[in-house]
Amino acid sequence: MTKTWGIHTRAIHAGDEDTRDVAPPLHLTNTYRFHSAEEAARAFETEALPIYTRWGNPTLALMEHKIAALEGAEAAVATASGMAAVSAALLTALQAGDHVIATTGLYSGTYHLIAEELPRYGITVTEVAGDDPGNFAAAIRPATRAIYLESPGNPTLGLNDLAAIANVARAHGVTTLVDNTFATPYNQRPLDLGIDVVIHSATKFLGGHGDAMGGAVAGSSDFITRARKGAIRKFGGCIAPFNAWLIARGIETFPLRMARHNANALRVAEWLSERPDVAWVRYPWHAAHPQHALARQQMPGGGGGVVVFELAGGTKAGVRLLDGVQLITRTVSLGDTRTLITHAASTTHRSVPRAARAAAGITDGLVRLAVGLEDIEDIVADLDRALG
Repeated sequence: MTKTWGIHTRAIHAGDEDTRDVAPPLHLTNTYRFHSAEEAARAFETEALPIYTRWGNPTLALMEHKIAALEGAEAAVATASGMAAVSAALLTALQAGDHVIATTGLYSGTYHLIAEELPRYGITVTEVAGDDPGNFAAAIRPATRAIYLESPGNPTLGLNDLAAIANVARAHGVTTLVDNTFATPYNQRPLDLGIDVVIHSATKFLGGHGDAMGGAVAGSSDFITRARKGAIRKFGGCIAPFNAWLIARGIETFPLRMARHNANALRVAEWLSERPDVAWVRYPWHAAHPQHALARQQMPGGGGGVVVFELAGGTKAGVRLLDGVQLITRTVSLGDTRTLITHAASTTHRSVPRAARAAAGITDGLVRLAVGLEDIEDIVADLDRALG
């Protein structure tokens, strides 16, 4: 029934079939008792019984079932963080001698993993501007095994045409992976557009309360089994049961929260676009976004909860804004109930070389606003007061 349910019903009920509890219990145990040596041997042979939480746990399974249901995937696997999900997915798709094509404008942690760490494992990398599917087609080599995308990108909110790139990849037998953290499955369903693997930092909108770190990879049963038994078990990036329980609980209200994130963020973008002291504003569902038409097409649920902009006064004006806010919280991350603000070039993307930032469109004055669930009038009033 899960496939026919609406997103609110899936968020609440997916995984219920595995328990008789109305409120799912929290399984904190590290390991599980066997009734006999024969049962223990059979458990390791078939994995039909719980063995060890690094291998799996009923609480982790609940989170995984919910995320798989939201994304319309055959399966999902939970990880300790968003970066654990990114690395597990890439290490499942690639091996020494392979080539991966990556979009520019990636989250800094992903950028360093792809640009610096993968080459250490004998994997070659080509970065291309993600706004033109032709760039990916042109970069494919005989050794290309994966295309890595992030749409919308962090922090520029640049989009990749997922359906077009998926078509290019499929014609060459290349696996496509996309980080769907910013869009979320409420707004965008990459698998429906032909993408093979979806990645999440569940720390953000899925958990939604800023109190649990986790990640997830969703896709075919075969890919998820290989990720679970390979990179996640062997590198140890499994999620703690308490974090998985918090995220699964957060997912139950995720669609309600996401609708408000969308509405508040669009109104903030509209308000910013009318101010003379704002040089530019970018939000997928706002007409000023250069890929607005694509956003409306592949993100039918909404534009997400993040707005980026630059003030006419550049970096100094942005710093003054950050110092001037009172309600809005100065911190990194996004997807919380609270509105969060950061200056990307000096915080989240400080470690990315300036040339790479410039190529991705990350200007020195870019301000990222993760719009929360407060009353929109209060968010706007705080921005107005800080801007002066």
